[in-house]
Amino acid sequence: MTDLDTTWVRAQFPAFAEATLQGQAFFENAGGSYTCKPVIDRLFRFYTQRKVQPYGPYAASTLGGNEMDEARQRLSAMLGVDTDELSFGPSTTQNTYVLAQAFGQMIAPGEAIVVTNQDHEANSGPWRRLADRGIDVREWCVNPETGALDIADLEDLLDVDVRLVCFPHCSNVVGQVNPVTEITALAHAAGAFVCVDGVSYAPHGFADVGALGPDIYLFSAYKTFGPHQGIMVIRRALAELLPNQGHVFNADSLYKRFTPAGPDHAQVAACAGMADYIDAAYAHHNSGDADAVSRAQVMHDLMRAHETRLLQPLLDAVKSRNAVRLIGPDTAVDRAPTVALALTRRAADAAADLARRGIMAGGGDFYAGRALSAMGIDPELGVLRLSFTHYTSEGEMDQLLNALDDVL
Repeated sequence: MTDLDTTWVRAQFPAFAEATLQGQAFFENAGGSYTCKPVIDRLFRFYTQRKVQPYGPYAASTLGGNEMDEARQRLSAMLGVDTDELSFGPSTTQNTYVLAQAFGQMIAPGEAIVVTNQDHEANSGPWRRLADRGIDVREWCVNPETGALDIADLEDLLDVDVRLVCFPHCSNVVGQVNPVTEITALAHAAGAFVCVDGVSYAPHGFADVGALGPDIYLFSAYKTFGPHQGIMVIRRALAELLPNQGHVFNADSLYKRFTPAGPDHAQVAACAGMADYIDAAYAHHNSGDADAVSRAQVMHDLMRAHETRLLQPLLDAVKSRNAVRLIGPDTAVDRAPTVALALTRRAADAAADLARRGIMAGGGDFYAGRALSAMGIDPELGVLRLSFTHYTSEGEMDQLLNALDDVL
């Protein structure tokens, strides 16, 4: 099949059959996606059949541990990395905080890191606090008109003192997809490690992290159709170099070194349901077998093609409106389907108006106040954010466009 079968896709998400949600179109996916049925099934099974301390000698415990291991094995294979290079944590915000503590111990005062003002605060604030330890925090700034990051500006910031470059795969308000491989190569050539916040990109297709090349890649399972877990890839060379942040007896376990909190057994196990979904989607749309990373990339491309086709009419409808400023590119192929609009009134009020018309969307700063301020947008007004993913239908897009005609 060459096109995404949205009828089949939507059948995998119980929310679309939920009576209380009928007639409402969901456009706040950037804040958290609907959950696919395989994840729900695995979570229910774990809580009813395996809710004991895992990795013990009795059946329920052994099976629970096996399911946790399965989640790590299958997701790492999809992402193109080794099994022990993938860790789970309570959230991406928490995972980034732990990483910042580790880098703070490794980087010497006077050495530097690069952060952006395009990021969600989760991949900005923890790193910026390292300035309190004498580390030079350099800011890679967005273009105030477009919100884009210019690689030439990064080149001006890099020198022998820079140990780490942090940036988003795409911003949760600008939406523009940053060239991860190109930026990573530039940073590596300067002798710096790379940390990519993939939270706003991963819902639109799982990345082949091994091919992209960053040393750290972060995303959140609750935005990729799964449970509330942060997923963190740290490549081996860096993971072995950074100081242990976990229990002393976990220092030799790569995937436990950066998770000081104990794992949420059920939610870790349920993450395997995301792999179940991708594999089932691949089997539905393709004949023949492929390895895990190839299956994930085929579905990545199908999802992106569907989203791009639905996104362009929305961009065309809003880009020329008076009293509306479209944030980020007006070409769908250059961005994720996360569309932020700056209005002349409070965005939260506009979102409330949309809600009365059956559109679930949000208004605010979305933890990206630095980016909005850099673009001259009043954080008190915020932006109206309209975000969708591959399970969104053409009918829902029509419903959104009609509602925007009334509200904007």
